[in-house]
Amino acid sequence: MSLENSEQDARVVVLIPCFNEAITIAKVVTDVRRVLPSAQVIVCDNNSTDNTAQIASDAGARVVNEPRQGKGNVLRSLFRNVDADCYIIIDGDDTYPVDPLPQMADMVLNGGVDMVIGDRISSSYLKVNQRRYHNSGNLLVRFLINKMFKSSVPDILSGMRAFSPLFVKNFPILSKGFEIETEMTIYALDNNFVVHSIPVAYNNRPEGSTSKLNTYSDGLKVIKTAFSLFVHFKPLLFFSILAGILFLAGTIGMIPVFVEYFSTGLVPRFPTLIVCGFVILLSLLLLVCGLILEVANTRHKQLVEILMNKK
Repeated sequence: MSLENSEQDARVVVLIPCFNEAITIAKVVTDVRRVLPSAQVIVCDNNSTDNTAQIASDAGARVVNEPRQGKGNVLRSLFRNVDADCYIIIDGDDTYPVDPLPQMADMVLNGGVDMVIGDRISSSYLKVNQRRYHNSGNLLVRFLINKMFKSSVPDILSGMRAFSPLFVKNFPILSKGFEIETEMTIYALDNNFVVHSIPVAYNNRPEGSTSKLNTYSDGLKVIKTAFSLFVHFKPLLFFSILAGILFLAGTIGMIPVFVEYFSTGLVPRFPTLIVCGFVILLSLLLLVCGLILEVANTRHKQLVEILMNKK
């Protein structure tokens, strides 16, 4: 079914990205409809090779297809084509509870919140999750992003969230895969959207259901995304750090040259002097680049605010 040809969307829309979730999708759809009976439930099938789409449809969900593989591509299509007053996303693997969904919707509809994050970390995730390195990876990403943006978001990678239309319609999705959660968190923090978290329980997948998340490749993608977005959203800080390191290295390298010069009046280490001079010059150029990009980034934020105020 095409999104463009659908009937008018409900006030609250629950979006469920799916890839081979035949074992769990019926339960997720049924549970969502139980706690949010008036919401529209849309399952986006992302090239499943099992009968996920048919099972979701039989359970009462509206099923659409996204041929471009990856969760980021799925949400790009859904956010672009669905209109609602509150958007909720939840995975189709039955690892998230549905009971907090009404509260999350109420925070968006009546509480003025732009993004509500289902916080697994403060609840049971670290104890329940048995996948190797997932806990340490989540904590590492949380530490880096909260340090970068001086925030206190407890669960950066949660796939259970509620959004306001202001956020959804102004969020330019660049990611294609699972790094989408990192991107949306950073975008919300950098553009001063109202972000709140509520603790939610976390359950392991039922027997027979397998995760599509690769610990190593997808973990590297998440870290790479966080790094690239750091450069994009915090250019002055990023280039200042590089400039500071190079300036310090160049200055330390020049100390023996100056000591020898003041002692003997001679400069026998010309190669060292020249290299260190270029290193210091490079550090100053990096600082200037950071200043220019920071001005451009500030101008971009001003344009975003103007566009949002016109909505």
